[in-house]
Amino acid sequence: MNKRRRVPAMAPEDRRAALIAATIPLLREHGAAVSTRQIAEAAGVAEGTIFGVFPDKASLLRAALMSAFDPRNAVEALREIGTQGGLRERLCEAVAKIRAGMRANANLFAVPRELMAEDAEFGQRMMAGRHQIMLALAALMEPDRDRLRRSPEAAAQLLLMLMAVSVHRVFDQGGDFADMEDEEIVSVLLDGLLVRPLPAPDRESPC
Repeated sequence: MNKRRRVPAMAPEDRRAALIAATIPLLREHGAAVSTRQIAEAAGVAEGTIFGVFPDKASLLRAALMSAFDPRNAVEALREIGTQGGLRERLCEAVAKIRAGMRANANLFAVPRELMAEDAEFGQRMMAGRHQIMLALAALMEPDRDRLRRSPEAAAQLLLMLMAVSVHRVFDQGGDFADMEDEEIVSVLLDGLLVRPLPAPDRESPC
Protein backbone atom coordinates (compact mmCIF):
# COMPACT_ATOMS: atom_id res chain seq x y z
CA MET A 1 0.00 0.00 0.00
CA ASN A 2 1.37 3.37 -0.97
CA LYS A 3 1.96 5.77 1.85
CA ARG A 4 0.26 9.14 1.65
CA ARG A 5 2.73 11.80 0.61
CA ARG A 6 3.20 14.62 3.07
CA VAL A 7 2.40 18.04 1.66
CA PRO A 8 5.54 20.16 1.97
CA ALA A 9 5.38 23.16 4.26
CA MET A 10 4.84 26.49 2.56
CA ALA A 11 7.93 28.65 2.27
CA PRO A 12 7.96 31.64 4.67
CA GLU A 13 7.62 34.20 1.87
CA ASP A 14 4.74 32.27 0.33
CA ARG A 15 3.03 32.01 3.72
CA ARG A 16 3.53 35.73 4.25
CA ALA A 17 2.01 36.50 0.85
CA ALA A 18 -0.96 34.19 1.53
CA LEU A 19 -1.69 35.87 4.87
CA ILE A 20 -1.47 39.32 3.32
CA ALA A 21 -3.82 38.28 0.50
CA ALA A 22 -6.34 36.93 3.02
CA THR A 23 -6.11 40.07 5.16
CA ILE A 24 -6.77 42.72 2.50
CA PRO A 25 -10.47 41.93 1.84
CA LEU A 26 -11.09 41.62 5.58
CA LEU A 27 -9.50 45.02 6.15
CA ARG A 28 -11.75 46.49 3.47
CA GLU A 29 -14.77 45.06 5.27
CA HIS A 30 -13.88 45.45 8.96
CA GLY A 31 -11.05 47.98 9.09
CA ALA A 32 -8.43 47.63 11.83
CA ALA A 33 -11.00 45.82 14.00
CA VAL A 34 -10.47 42.62 12.01
CA SER A 35 -9.31 39.81 14.28
CA THR A 36 -6.43 37.42 13.79
CA ARG A 37 -8.94 34.57 14.09
CA GLN A 38 -10.86 35.93 11.09
CA ILE A 39 -7.63 36.25 9.15
CA ALA A 40 -6.53 32.72 10.04
CA GLU A 41 -9.89 31.28 8.97
CA ALA A 42 -9.76 33.15 5.66
CA ALA A 43 -6.20 31.92 5.05
CA GLY A 44 -7.04 28.36 6.09
CA VAL A 45 -4.37 28.20 8.81
CA ALA A 46 -4.20 28.01 12.58
CA GLU A 47 -4.23 31.38 14.33
CA GLY A 48 -0.79 30.70 15.79
CA THR A 49 0.62 30.43 12.26
CA ILE A 50 0.18 34.17 11.87
CA PHE A 51 2.58 34.89 14.70
CA GLY A 52 5.13 32.55 13.25
CA VAL A 53 5.35 34.92 10.28
CA PHE A 54 4.49 38.32 11.78
CA PRO A 55 5.51 39.48 15.26
CA ASP A 56 2.07 40.95 15.95
CA LYS A 57 -1.26 41.84 14.38
CA ALA A 58 -0.23 45.44 13.64
CA SER A 59 2.72 44.24 11.57
CA LEU A 60 0.42 42.05 9.47
CA LEU A 61 -2.06 44.91 8.97
CA ARG A 62 0.72 47.27 7.89
CA ALA A 63 2.01 44.70 5.41
CA ALA A 64 -1.51 44.18 4.04
CA LEU A 65 -2.07 47.93 3.69
CA MET A 66 1.23 48.40 1.90
CA SER A 67 0.26 45.63 -0.51
CA ALA A 68 -3.19 47.13 -1.11
CA PHE A 69 -1.70 50.58 -1.73
CA ASP A 70 1.30 49.31 -3.69
CA PRO A 71 1.71 51.87 -6.50
CA ARG A 72 3.36 49.52 -8.99
CA ASN A 73 0.15 48.32 -10.64
CA ALA A 74 -1.16 51.88 -10.96
CA VAL A 75 2.15 53.16 -12.33
CA GLU A 76 2.33 50.34 -14.88
CA ALA A 77 -1.28 50.97 -15.95
CA LEU A 78 -0.48 54.64 -16.52
CA ARG A 79 2.64 53.80 -18.53
CA GLU A 80 0.60 51.52 -20.77
CA ILE A 81 -1.56 54.50 -21.80
CA GLY A 82 1.41 56.04 -23.58
CA THR A 83 1.62 59.57 -24.95
CA GLN A 84 0.37 59.10 -28.51
CA GLY A 85 -3.26 60.18 -28.07
CA GLY A 86 -4.58 63.63 -27.23
CA LEU A 87 -4.03 65.05 -23.75
CA ARG A 88 -7.72 64.94 -22.81
CA GLU A 89 -8.04 61.37 -24.05
CA ARG A 90 -4.95 60.26 -22.14
CA LEU A 91 -6.11 61.87 -18.91
CA CYS A 92 -9.63 60.42 -19.13
CA GLU A 93 -8.12 56.94 -19.41
CA ALA A 94 -5.75 57.66 -16.53
CA VAL A 95 -8.55 58.93 -14.29
CA ALA A 96 -10.64 55.83 -15.00
CA LYS A 97 -7.78 53.56 -13.99
CA ILE A 98 -6.73 55.46 -10.87
CA ARG A 99 -10.27 55.98 -9.58
CA ALA A 100 -11.00 52.26 -9.94
CA GLY A 101 -8.11 51.56 -7.58
CA MET A 102 -9.17 54.33 -5.20
CA ARG A 103 -12.71 52.93 -5.00
CA ALA A 104 -11.42 49.43 -4.28
CA ASN A 105 -9.41 50.78 -1.34
CA ALA A 106 -11.87 53.47 -0.21
CA ASN A 107 -12.62 51.74 3.10
CA LEU A 108 -8.90 51.42 3.83
CA PHE A 109 -8.35 55.15 3.67
CA ALA A 110 -8.92 55.72 7.40
CA VAL A 111 -7.03 52.62 8.52
CA PRO A 112 -3.46 53.85 7.82
CA ARG A 113 -3.91 56.77 10.23
CA GLU A 114 -4.20 54.35 13.13
CA LEU A 115 -1.09 52.47 12.13
CA MET A 116 1.12 55.32 10.89
CA ALA A 117 1.31 56.71 14.42
CA GLU A 118 3.12 53.53 15.44
CA ASP A 119 5.45 53.30 12.44
CA ALA A 120 6.94 56.44 10.88
CA GLU A 121 8.56 54.45 8.06
CA PHE A 122 5.15 53.09 7.07
CA GLY A 123 3.83 56.63 6.63
CA GLN A 124 6.85 57.59 4.56
CA ARG A 125 6.38 54.59 2.27
CA MET A 126 2.72 55.49 1.77
CA MET A 127 3.68 59.02 0.75
CA ALA A 128 6.42 57.69 -1.53
CA GLY A 129 3.86 55.48 -3.29
CA ARG A 130 1.57 58.44 -3.91
CA HIS A 131 4.55 60.37 -5.27
CA GLN A 132 5.28 57.60 -7.79
CA ILE A 133 1.71 57.76 -9.08
CA MET A 134 1.96 61.55 -9.33
CA LEU A 135 5.13 61.27 -11.41
CA ALA A 136 3.49 58.72 -13.71
CA LEU A 137 0.56 61.11 -14.25
CA ALA A 138 2.99 63.97 -14.89
CA ALA A 139 4.74 61.86 -17.53
CA LEU A 140 1.43 61.57 -19.39
CA MET A 141 1.21 65.36 -19.50
CA GLU A 142 4.85 66.04 -20.32
CA PRO A 143 4.36 66.19 -24.13
CA ASP A 144 1.87 69.04 -23.55
CA ARG A 145 3.98 70.96 -21.03
CA ASP A 146 3.94 74.11 -23.16
CA ARG A 147 0.14 74.12 -23.22
CA LEU A 148 -0.19 73.97 -19.42
CA ARG A 149 -0.31 76.97 -17.12
CA ARG A 150 1.46 74.93 -14.44
CA SER A 151 4.10 72.21 -14.62
CA PRO A 152 2.98 68.64 -15.38
CA GLU A 153 3.92 67.73 -11.79
CA ALA A 154 1.69 70.45 -10.33
CA ALA A 155 -1.13 69.51 -12.71
CA ALA A 156 -0.79 65.86 -11.67
CA GLN A 157 -1.12 66.85 -8.00
CA LEU A 158 -4.30 68.78 -8.77
CA LEU A 159 -5.68 65.85 -10.73
CA LEU A 160 -5.00 63.47 -7.84
CA MET A 161 -6.80 65.85 -5.45
CA LEU A 162 -9.82 66.04 -7.75
CA MET A 163 -9.96 62.26 -7.94
CA ALA A 164 -9.62 61.97 -4.17
CA VAL A 165 -12.56 64.27 -3.39
CA SER A 166 -14.71 62.29 -5.81
CA VAL A 167 -14.01 59.03 -4.00
CA HIS A 168 -13.20 59.85 -0.36
CA ARG A 169 -16.04 61.74 1.34
CA VAL A 170 -13.72 62.73 4.20
CA PHE A 171 -12.47 65.50 1.88
CA ASP A 172 -15.99 66.63 0.98
CA GLN A 173 -16.36 69.92 2.83
CA GLY A 174 -18.40 71.99 0.41
CA GLY A 175 -20.45 69.65 -1.74
CA ASP A 176 -20.97 66.12 -2.93
CA PHE A 177 -18.47 65.24 -5.67
CA ALA A 178 -19.23 61.51 -5.77
CA ASP A 179 -21.26 61.91 -8.97
CA MET A 180 -18.35 63.32 -10.96
CA GLU A 181 -17.63 61.37 -14.13
CA ASP A 182 -14.09 60.78 -15.35
CA GLU A 183 -14.59 63.26 -18.19
CA GLU A 184 -15.83 65.96 -15.81
CA ILE A 185 -12.78 65.60 -13.58
CA VAL A 186 -10.49 66.05 -16.57
CA SER A 187 -12.57 68.98 -17.79
CA VAL A 188 -12.36 70.73 -14.41
CA LEU A 189 -8.58 70.37 -14.54
CA LEU A 190 -8.17 71.56 -18.13
CA ASP A 191 -11.13 73.93 -18.59
CA GLY A 192 -12.10 75.10 -15.10
CA LEU A 193 -15.62 75.29 -13.74
CA LEU A 194 -17.26 77.65 -16.23
CA VAL A 195 -20.23 76.07 -17.96
CA ARG A 196 -19.65 78.12 -21.13
CA PRO A 197 -16.85 80.44 -22.23
CA LEU A 198 -17.25 84.12 -21.38
CA PRO A 199 -16.15 87.04 -23.56
CA ALA A 200 -12.44 87.73 -23.37
CA PRO A 201 -11.69 90.07 -20.42
CA ASP A 202 -10.45 93.60 -21.02
CA ARG A 203 -6.67 93.64 -21.37
CA GLU A 204 -6.41 96.04 -18.43
CA SER A 205 -8.43 93.77 -16.18
CA PRO A 206 -6.40 92.37 -13.21
CA CYS A 207 -7.98 88.96 -13.86
